Amino acid sequence: MSHIDPHGGQVPAPAPAPAPAPTVDGEAPSSAEPVDDDGGLPVPGPSTGPQTIRTDVDAKDGLTKCGRCGSTDITLNIATGNLRCAFCRFEWQSTNMNEAFGLDKGIGSLRGVVMGSGSADIIPSTEQVLTFKCSACGAEVVIDTNHGTQARCHWCRNMLSMNQQVPNGAVPDMVLPFRLPKEEAVRRIGEFVRKRRFYAHRRFREEFNPENVMGIYLPYMVVDVNAHATFTGQGEHQTRTYTVKVGDNHQRRYDADLYDVVRDFDLHVNDLTVESSSERLSRTSAATNNIINSIMPFDVEHAVAYDSNYLAGFTSERRDTNLDQLTPVVLAQTQDIARHQAIPTLEFYDRGVRWDSEQVTVAGQRWVSAYLPVWLYSYHQVKPNGRSLLHYVAVNARTGETMGSVPINQRRLVTASAIAQVVGTVLAVIVFLVGG
Repeated sequence: MSHIDPHGGQVPAPAPAPAPAPTVDGEAPSSAEPVDDDGGLPVPGPSTGPQTIRTDVDAKDGLTKCGRCGSTDITLNIATGNLRCAFCRFEWQSTNMNEAFGLDKGIGSLRGVVMGSGSADIIPSTEQVLTFKCSACGAEVVIDTNHGTQARCHWCRNMLSMNQQVPNGAVPDMVLPFRLPKEEAVRRIGEFVRKRRFYAHRRFREEFNPENVMGIYLPYMVVDVNAHATFTGQGEHQTRTYTVKVGDNHQRRYDADLYDVVRDFDLHVNDLTVESSSERLSRTSAATNNIINSIMPFDVEHAVAYDSNYLAGFTSERRDTNLDQLTPVVLAQTQDIARHQAIPTLEFYDRGVRWDSEQVTVAGQRWVSAYLPVWLYSYHQVKPNGRSLLHYVAVNARTGETMGSVPINQRRLVTASAIAQVVGTVLAVIVFLVGG
């Protein structure tokens, strides 16, 4: 028998009190947004073209000098999160991006695509190796943007920085500074490997050296999404359970009411982080790239306006993907988030809910490119069959979350599994005989 969804208004007695549809950011449910009649992945709403927010208006290439002594040797002080002059020890911080551009506000009013200027599409013809003229001595200095945005003048020893955005993905809108010192990252990586040392490959155990960890800024897109979700389906609520005799056996039977279920709500996704390096997005068997995803989330609300000096002493990867390549990933994750938001309202249906239609429409999106900090240890394993696998152990340089993979000693793993199986079988036989 089919009933009206008890959380949709009409209820068969007895039924629990109606539960509100899920909301995000305090917005009330609404059905005003159009939905995709065919279901499937979320679809973008109507758009008149991307709106661009200039995030490098005050940025300057060349010499970035300390405001107190004029030195260009500036690095990140991990203890404070500030930039610090290597000579006079004066410290300062770049502008917080949320405060400067309101990136944590107005998600419900987003329409179409809004993007930071550092998120613009990459133009393939843009040079990756750029030449800058040192304003201190006049020498020409080359910066390879594939590996960084700074270079030291070989004549006067001043540090030149590239802060203005060019369409090659090297300069993002914002950067989240390192907070976890290298010593702590080394300790966490060493502890992670020690817990798995028994099953680790012998050669890996001999060659493992956590001091080889590298600090790297990885490219991400930070996305806000204004969407509307409509789910329709059926749910079952158990009314009674009883036992019946069938021949010589007893069978457990269940009675349940069947309900038509609808969930219709606005969804505001804040700070969804998506990798924007094609190498990291790749899910091949040659590397354990998925490890990087397991150390999220990052506290991107503390990201600051991009300044090359935050990268001093670290390495970085250049973004090499565009919005059209990453949009399917964002839409798929938005739909997953919508499903999760609906779950708390389905407790009444103790025998489950089946969605026949899942419609999620995106009304607006905001994209901002960012460098996020990771401590990374890598190990290249060459297998006997000639194939190779690149293992990673990664540490979130903000939260300390650690995850990774280590080469496995297959022989030891199989032996330990066999021993465990034999012991389990012997114990089961003993229990059976004693019980018999």
